[in-house]
Amino acid sequence: MNCKNNNTNNNIEDLQEAQSWRIFRIISEFTEGFDRLSGLCDAISVFGSARLAPEHPYYQKTVELAELLAKNNFAIISGGGPGIMEAANKGAHIQKQLSIGLNITLPKEQSPNPYQDISIDFRYFFVRKVMFVKYSMGYVCMPGGFGTLDEFFEALTLRQTDKIYPIPIILFGSHFWQGLVDWMKTTLVEYETISKKDLDLITITDDPEEVLQIMLNHREWKIQQRQINTNEKI
Repeated sequence: MNCKNNNTNNNIEDLQEAQSWRIFRIISEFTEGFDRLSGLCDAISVFGSARLAPEHPYYQKTVELAELLAKNNFAIISGGGPGIMEAANKGAHIQKQLSIGLNITLPKEQSPNPYQDISIDFRYFFVRKVMFVKYSMGYVCMPGGFGTLDEFFEALTLRQTDKIYPIPIILFGSHFWQGLVDWMKTTLVEYETISKKDLDLITITDDPEEVLQIMLNHREWKIQQRQINTNEKI
């Protein structure tokens, strides 16, 4: 592109300086996240829509699920906003379990909920997603929109490609999710863009007790893996 501005060189220098400062902001977000979440273990991330009000059945079911997980010594991580995120933090808060909100700065919808023990604000979605993956031992996706789908498919891709430690990925609410999974079973498998076994990475359920059991089994497996790794080093 030909620039007719006589101050072209100055504009380029200003742009380069702005890009450099953006790198520092990104690094600072990673640093704060790593520092404040250091030592966190046995945490479950719960995703879902910011738009579902407290009277919605899925909001209430999320509170129930988060309470159940919290009773069994799982910390709860959410996106820190209203709706399903609030419900997840609320359930942990009721049980006096660690409740974490990874908030994102948005022009609308994302106002921090009041049920967070640790609240971290992010400007960049990709930094925030790293924190979810790094500090979660399981994902529960409640009904949600594009953001929830983004988190779900991000985790699913990382698991499919073995880029992260194995974690359960649970879709809660069969009425909401079954159509998507059926489409993956037919269209994606039919076109051979995924393998049929890739769908084994997903569990659909409507039962909070099933979610709990999956997470308990996974925690026990992780403990066994740590013991195996420790013995191999001796």
